[in-house]
Amino acid sequence: MRLSPHMTVMQNAAHKAARRLLRDFSEVEQLQVSIKGPGDFVSQADLRAEATIREELVRARPGYAFLMEESGESGGDNWTWRWIVDPLDGTTNFLHGIPHWAISIGLQRRLPDGSIEMVAGVVYNPAANEMFWAEKGVGAFLNERRIRVSARRDMLEALFATGIPFAKVPAQRRLPFARSLGALMPQVAGIRRFGAAALDLAWVAAGRYEGFWELGLRPWDCAAGLLLVREAGGYATDPDGAELDDLGDVVNVVAGNSHLHAPLRELVAESLTTR
Repeated sequence: MRLSPHMTVMQNAAHKAARRLLRDFSEVEQLQVSIKGPGDFVSQADLRAEATIREELVRARPGYAFLMEESGESGGDNWTWRWIVDPLDGTTNFLHGIPHWAISIGLQRRLPDGSIEMVAGVVYNPAANEMFWAEKGVGAFLNERRIRVSARRDMLEALFATGIPFAKVPAQRRLPFARSLGALMPQVAGIRRFGAAALDLAWVAAGRYEGFWELGLRPWDCAAGLLLVREAGGYATDPDGAELDDLGDVVNVVAGNSHLHAPLRELVAESLTTR
């Protein structure tokens, strides 16, 4: 399959970072039994992967801005093109030797009217060799195969994914999540929490999940995945139904197929307003 120049650059950067991360991942599994533990090592692996991706993207497109998990923003406020990068989504999985983590690279464009659109995205799971990718108006793909969201209509047959707030998350985020989880549980076939939002969104795009919701994500967690869902025929919005292209510092995401996005979104929206 012939890739566009942007997509070629993005996939090449992901593959190069993945080779190093896979070597590091094999070492993490050995460090699980050490006294020091793998925490510091994984932090360095994250930074090395980010540096590798940045180097590859700068070499190919030197004038583009960046928003990256570890090193933050660069390139100023007046950018036309911007990369949004999470070099290791699912760090806790990586830290514990669980092979469910990904590299996420999104590309935004600022239009002449000042609006911003997501134009390309890559979510790569090196452990499974699954490259999810999408370009605006082109479609969504897994490796070389076109993917679509699922066609299920019945909530009782639907499988959803989410992210569970952890120790450092404030109560104002934990309580709405608990309400949404409690409301959804009796209505669905199952709810999964695998710990990598970029992959959760990619799996919605591939029809493995009917939907996904999570509160308090950062832009690099979801930029590429949001485009994947939309290009696969689904919907990816905030709980109020607004499109997510110009991402803020904190992002509340509801994604789903064309039949079940609306009931999931309404349930999450209600959980945010209930006192």
